[in-house]
Amino acid sequence: MNEDKKSYRDIIKATSLFGGVQVFNIIIAIVRSKIIAVLLGPAGMGIAGLLGSSLGLISSLTNFGLGTSAVRDIAAAYETGDQNRISKVISIFRRLVWLTGLLGAFVTLIFSKALSNLTFGNTEYTVAFIWLSCTLLFNQLASGQGVLLQGTRKLKYLAKANMVGSFVGLFVTVPLYYYYGIDGIVPAMIMASIFSLIITWYFSRKVTIEKVKVTRKETIYESKGMLKMGFMLSLSGLIGVAASYIVRIYISNIGGVDDVGLYNAGFTIIGTYVGLIFSAMATDYYPRLSGVAKDNRKAALLINQQAEVGILILAPILTIFLIFINWVIIILYSTKFIEVSGMIHWAALGMYFKAASWSIGFILLAKSASTVFFWSELIANVYIIIFNLIGYKYLGLNGLGISFLISYIFSLIQIYFIANYKYNFTFNLVFYKIFSFQLILGIISFLIIKFIPTPWAYIMGLPFIFVSCWYSFKELDNRLNLKEIISKFRKK
Repeated sequence: MNEDKKSYRDIIKATSLFGGVQVFNIIIAIVRSKIIAVLLGPAGMGIAGLLGSSLGLISSLTNFGLGTSAVRDIAAAYETGDQNRISKVISIFRRLVWLTGLLGAFVTLIFSKALSNLTFGNTEYTVAFIWLSCTLLFNQLASGQGVLLQGTRKLKYLAKANMVGSFVGLFVTVPLYYYYGIDGIVPAMIMASIFSLIITWYFSRKVTIEKVKVTRKETIYESKGMLKMGFMLSLSGLIGVAASYIVRIYISNIGGVDDVGLYNAGFTIIGTYVGLIFSAMATDYYPRLSGVAKDNRKAALLINQQAEVGILILAPILTIFLIFINWVIIILYSTKFIEVSGMIHWAALGMYFKAASWSIGFILLAKSASTVFFWSELIANVYIIIFNLIGYKYLGLNGLGISFLISYIFSLIQIYFIANYKYNFTFNLVFYKIFSFQLILGIISFLIIKFIPTPWAYIMGLPFIFVSCWYSFKELDNRLNLKEIISKFRKK
């Protein structure tokens, strides 16, 4: 029982720690965008965005997904406690990081002229891409230091590296934008990547790694698993990007760029501001699951615990969004975006199912089932595209929200079937109880805001928000002794 309580506390600790980091990074990103908008104008923002997206595409093609695949190998080695094994895996990983970073830099350098033509329709930015090629190496090396911290579960160092990196990156680049305007974009991107590497390197040095000799044969043998899985992850990521691109192009052709803007705004709210919970949880959850992945019973227990905590944290946020989404939209954007509220309502219901499917989905990564993961992602993206196109054609923006809901119901069924068939995974009764109760509260909140006019909908919705919060607090207290923790905090 004490072991279970410790596991729940680890989940909450990591979620709160990296939830704060995600919020901080979002604030920094908003400030950076505002500064660029003021100092560089729309043209500068466009150039910076195009350069960044081009480099991001090259990076995704050349980094072999090591930022995700290597976490599993390092975490699995770390779980054994064998220092020689840990050091060997990390040494091999570092070699791969250098090779993939240099590959990205080399590809950017060689194709700089073609990238300029493809991105801007001319060769004026060839020199810019030549200079920026070094950032592919620096960013990959920085990512490697972050993977090392995540895999060895040095989460406080990782959190500090992320926050300090974001903060320093902002204050290093702003003077360059201020003094040099658009000409400062390339130097700013290079300086940001250099400082990111320095900061992550500083924190990763706090992890003690024994020096071991790794032969070329061992490097090739150990690399195969990381690179194969990483390649499949990269391919899956590209499929996701392509699916998103197809949907946006379809919306633009059928409804116009205004609807694309509304769609982007709506899914930024539901995907970024609500979805940051998933990002926060994944930082600790993935390496922990990788560490116990060989034992199906332990893996199933951890998945259930993560799914329970995910629903208990998300559900109160979702009920608040369901009732007060109009005010959330006005605060984050403006009254011009109220039209997207219906889409967000449907998508919010889909987030309950996403929380469950997300928790199971990591088992494929932890088990290194790269081929199964790829086909699962491919199938999911196919029906997501189909549902989105049909939904938008017949129901407009609301249809996209309904599509999100249906897609994640299908996604949950799909990943549950795979995990059950391959690894004998099942949800326990406790999860079903929590999920059902919170989903019912969410549906009631949804019906209230749909069929009861404001302000009465706000008044009637408040009790259901309180019940959702109370239920989550009660269930988390049963697992963590929250009252005791709060009491100790007050005394301090």
